[in-house]
Order: sequence, then C-alpha cells, then structure tokens
Amino acid sequence: MQTVPLFITLVLGAYCLGSISFAVVVSFLLRLPDPRSYGSKNPGATNVLRSGSKLAALLTLVGDAGKGWLAVWLAAWFSYDAAAIAAAGLAAFLGHLFPVFHRFRGGKGVATAAAVLFGFDLRLGLATLGFFVVVVAATRYVSLASMAAAVLACGLAWYLGLDAYVIGAIAVMAAMIIWRHKENIRRLLAGNESKLGAKKAG
Repeated sequence: MQTVPLFITLVLGAYCLGSISFAVVVSFLLRLPDPRSYGSKNPGATNVLRSGSKLAALLTLVGDAGKGWLAVWLAAWFSYDAAAIAAAGLAAFLGHLFPVFHRFRGGKGVATAAAVLFGFDLRLGLATLGFFVVVVAATRYVSLASMAAAVLACGLAWYLGLDAYVIGAIAVMAAMIIWRHKENIRRLLAGNESKLGAKKAG
C-alpha cells in the first residue's frame, strides 16, 4: 500500500533536486555575474564558461550532472521498479528546465540529461558522451552536439533493450532538449551560432 506514496515522494524529490540551478548558485558564491544576464542567458555550464571562469563552469557542470545521476541512484537504491527510476530521472531533468526555486526559468538540461543516462545504463551514458565529444571536437558547436547526442541516445536505448519506461523518458528528454535549443537551431542555420570558448559576458 506504500507504492504510490513512495513513487510520488521519489518523483517530487527528484524534481526538487533538479530545480537547484548550480549555474546560479556557483556564480553567486564566486561573485560572478548572474549567467541569466549575459551570453545566451542560459543557466548552464557552457554559458558560465563565457564569464571567463573555467572553475565556475566546471563546478556548474559537476553539479548539474550530479543531481541527475543522484536522482536515478536514489530511486534505484529503494529497489523500485523501472517506471519509478525512469520517472525520477525525467523529473530531475524537468526540474532543471523548470526549476521551482528560480521562477521556473531553467537551463537546457544537457548535463543533467547526460548524467541521467549514466544512471539508467553505464553503456548508454558512455556511448552518448563519446559521440557528444566527437561532435564538439569536430565542430566546436556544443548545441549541435547536444541535440545530435540526444537523438542518438534514443536509438541506443532501444538497441540496448532497455525498459520501455526508460526509453520513453529518454525520448521525452531528447524532444525537450531539441525544443530548448530552437534559438540555437536558428543561429546554426544562419551561420552565427557561438562556438565553444567564445566569451560573451559583459
């Protein structure tokens, strides 16, 4: 009889965990400009890097990734089924996109989604990350690599025979990542998308 309450607790807890914006928190602690005020105005590691602080960008990346992995790990720790694990990972991702602690104005969720993939399946996480690195190295477009890796993850999850709930969660994350990159898509088509390492902070 505790199944539904536990499921709700795991999902809400994962959402709240995902709602912690490490880009905002780290920038505040290091006395850097709010990442929502410069560059792409996206509270994520790539935009924080435009502030000129590699440390801030690294801490943001680790924090945003860590919360996604932790949400999945906690769900699995309670020996719950695949539906709850998938829901927890998706909730953490959605928390990053629509954080309750930051007026629902969040980032694009790439680092969080990547860590969720590692939580779902190590092989899936490694393969997707490897593909992302290759695309970034070849093009220096983080946005393009993020979208391409998101699409690849869906196919890999199916190929690896993961649970249908997990595949569904990955498909939703992929769709949301592409949607959140709609402005990047326009800039890529126009040829004026910023490349990795470009500084835009005021």
